Parts: sequence; structure tokens; C-alpha cells
Amino acid sequence: MSDHSQTDPGHGNSPAAWVAVIIMLIAIAGGTFAFWFDIPWLVWSFAGLVLVGAIVGGILAKLGYGVHGSRTTSKAHD
Repeated sequence: MSDHSQTDPGHGNSPAAWVAVIIMLIAIAGGTFAFWFDIPWLVWSFAGLVLVGAIVGGILAKLGYGVHGSRTTSKAHD
């Protein structure tokens, strides 16, 4: 079996990815309800929150909380 630890990107299993996805899931769920209740300004607000989630994830990754980051511990998967 070959060692993929240097080439495997980690599939986003990091604190930065989890935080970004949770923010975006909340935004999409809220935007869906706002769309359903026909509140356009709230739909656009939640759309902006999706972008905020992506930005927060990128910032956390740069701070070392991303895959193979300096502030995360890697867990071996067998």
C-alpha cells in the first residue's frame, strides 16, 4: 500500500472546514425559509452569510486550523 499522506488533501476534515460548512448550512436553511416566506432582503442577507462562511473558513485555514495546519492534530485512519 502506498503512502498518500503527502498527496492526499485530507477531504476537508478540519476545524476550518467544519466551521465554514456549519455557517453555510445555517445560511442556506435560513435563506430557504426567507424565500418561502417571501422576504427578499432576508434572502440576500443569508446569501451574504454564505460568502461570510467561505471567508471565515479561508481565514481559519490560513491561521493553521485547516488540513495539515499547524494548530490541528492529524488522526491516523486505517
